[in-house]
Amino acid sequence: MAPLFLAWLNVPPGRRWVDVGCGTGSLCAAILDHCAPASVVGVEPSKGFLETARANLVGRAHVHQGNGTAIPLEDVSVDAVVSGLVLNFIPDPAAALAEMARVLVAGGTIGAYVWDYTGKMEVMRLFWDAAVELDPAAAPIAEGVRFSLCRPDALADLFAGAGLESVETTAVDIPTPFANFEDYWQPFLGGQGPGPAYLVSLGEDARARIRERIRGRIPTQSDGAISLMARAWAVRGVVVK
Repeated sequence: MAPLFLAWLNVPPGRRWVDVGCGTGSLCAAILDHCAPASVVGVEPSKGFLETARANLVGRAHVHQGNGTAIPLEDVSVDAVVSGLVLNFIPDPAAALAEMARVLVAGGTIGAYVWDYTGKMEVMRLFWDAAVELDPAAAPIAEGVRFSLCRPDALADLFAGAGLESVETTAVDIPTPFANFEDYWQPFLGGQGPGPAYLVSLGEDARARIRERIRGRIPTQSDGAISLMARAWAVRGVVVK
């Protein structure tokens, strides 16, 4: 997803970048590999992710502890601020955009992308459609309900409301192939994220009902392989000072 997003963002080479909520450093690495940056800084609140990102990016980027509303950089010190699959988890995204704008030069770019939970993020849509059919009380847990920001109109409104100009959105799609149904299903058993956490909270019979409901409708090829689509909505805007 990251290289496609960066190609669309189209920031010229030789720029100073910040990745807010850099996680393990994958978007930072993509910037280094594809954008010929002058510098890259990752900002991450989680100690575990912070340590992993530092190890993954050693000698290539600086990684600091911080978050979307507390970026540990000086005013007007970078040219581009990006955030991948994070903006919807920030409690006050408007405050985060104001903080991103603070560190940017005039004409700098803010870009972000989030999963299309209500549409073509098919891995999760299949799961939640089945789960809510069998347990309507699960509906408020689903990301599509929880994260109303994850729509192009909502993202555009957020960026425009922050005073950014030249605001644009686009869909970024990648195929998500699985060797078979178990390859698809196994990550849900790890308990990480809203869907897996909900699943592991259930009894064995309830988990089996969800699994079989999904198995009965997931598009499967003759050799058992499964090909789904993952869509993210990307948004960008320019800071005017």
